[in-house]
Amino acid sequence: MADANTRPPLYIRIHAADNVAIVANDGGLKAGTAFDDGLVLVDTVPQGHKVALVDLAEGDAIRRYNVVIGYALKALPRGSWVHERVMRMPVAPELDGLPIATVKPPALPPLEGYTFEGYRNADGSVGTRNILAITQTVQCVAGVTEFAVQRIKAELLPKYPNVDDVVALEHSYGCGVAIDAPDAIVPIRTLRNISLNPNFGGEVMVVSLGCEKLQPERLLPPGTIPIADQRGAPADDLDVVCLQDDAHVGFMSMIDSVMRQAETHLTRLNKRRRETVPASELVVGVQCGGSDAFSGVTANPAVGFCTDLLVRAGATVMFSEVTEVRDGIDQLTSRAATPEVADAMIREMAWYDAYLDKGRVDRSANTTPGNKKGGLSNIVEKAMGSIVKSGSAPITGVLAPGEKLAHKGLIYAATPASDFICGTLQLAAGMNLHVFTTGRGTPYGLAEVPVIKVATRSDLARRWHDLMDVNAGRIADGEASIEDIGWEMFRLMLDVASGRKKTWAEHWKLHNALVLFNPAPVT
Repeated sequence: MADANTRPPLYIRIHAADNVAIVANDGGLKAGTAFDDGLVLVDTVPQGHKVALVDLAEGDAIRRYNVVIGYALKALPRGSWVHERVMRMPVAPELDGLPIATVKPPALPPLEGYTFEGYRNADGSVGTRNILAITQTVQCVAGVTEFAVQRIKAELLPKYPNVDDVVALEHSYGCGVAIDAPDAIVPIRTLRNISLNPNFGGEVMVVSLGCEKLQPERLLPPGTIPIADQRGAPADDLDVVCLQDDAHVGFMSMIDSVMRQAETHLTRLNKRRRETVPASELVVGVQCGGSDAFSGVTANPAVGFCTDLLVRAGATVMFSEVTEVRDGIDQLTSRAATPEVADAMIREMAWYDAYLDKGRVDRSANTTPGNKKGGLSNIVEKAMGSIVKSGSAPITGVLAPGEKLAHKGLIYAATPASDFICGTLQLAAGMNLHVFTTGRGTPYGLAEVPVIKVATRSDLARRWHDLMDVNAGRIADGEASIEDIGWEMFRLMLDVASGRKKTWAEHWKLHNALVLFNPAPVT
């Protein structure tokens, strides 16, 4: 391969019907640059940005991914730079009259014989890590819990070498909120289901203040914890440290109480051992953030190929981000396995449309300055590149925000597009492994689950060499195919899930806070 600075001018066209393409060269290309096919740039075009392949008149449709992503606001001669300031965004597609379960892809052969070393839980789920998670009912206790966690890590964790980590499930909810509002179920069930994530081994420990609206029994009511713990104690015997209890005299009394209870859980977690389990036990959340025009060309298509591999292996894959699939809803409802699945997707889209309308914004608010600098002109273009993470398999289920997975396959988990809120909700759904693609770059990570980071461009992978786990930019460089990178990710997932490899986010302990989605009022 030629050096990046000496490579000939190159553009990438997704579909033969597209009338724009993106400039692939690092640093972009100057006005006057000529391509082998005779195209000459009228303007200087940054890397990842669009160039007109034909003369466009005012009002003409602009097509990328064989989808209309906008309409020209003025005449744009062949070779012009096409960006958000010279195009009008299409209106959102209607939710009526959509194709329902019309696409019936041929069944792909099962992918058998792939395994990883995981932690089998008594309820049948499998963890990829062995973590003690301390649930909190309210933000008020966060400082106390974090103080205790630091002491637990320093003083107790070295005695329990089979436990990977101790994490505090900190959040901003629990009091000063309309706890009985209908939409309050979203943050409550989110926190409840995070507490039961497979990576926590069925060990549930709660720190409460005492006077908060979200009481422990409301967060985790009787019957929520599905199994008795390994002592044989009843499942309804919730382990709660309440800071306002009369027994606590002074700050250190609270800390000692948290540490004492933590050691009970650490003792049991330390007895757990990895065992060989089929790849079907993976529960993978896929997400993109800090996206650019290469996201839909390199990293996301490779994730989509890997998604198909995972589904063939019997695993579960969740894709999400309502605003980043809304403009391709027809593509999704047509891939629904049943009309009921399609109807559920439409229901979630309609709910979110109404949610945005309450705030007097629309889906166009999703696209960030960084997205636009990376070549994504609007949410329509961004959506087309985001959807490809879902691969080609039939969509077998839909989750509302905060709900927990009930079956395997390709699942649409409705979430906001915010990286940390989406990750939090996928964690609640039960993911045990996370894949996150980025073009602009983000140090995003989660303490509760391994996060594999995938760079869309080789320049980002080079500069952030100790933050990115996979370089999908090699696809644009011509050094690897989408299939090559998809298989590379699949094998890396098995290694990371087994604990044989750590992600860079784990290595550096880069962890974003959990952010609950709370559409209910704050009081």
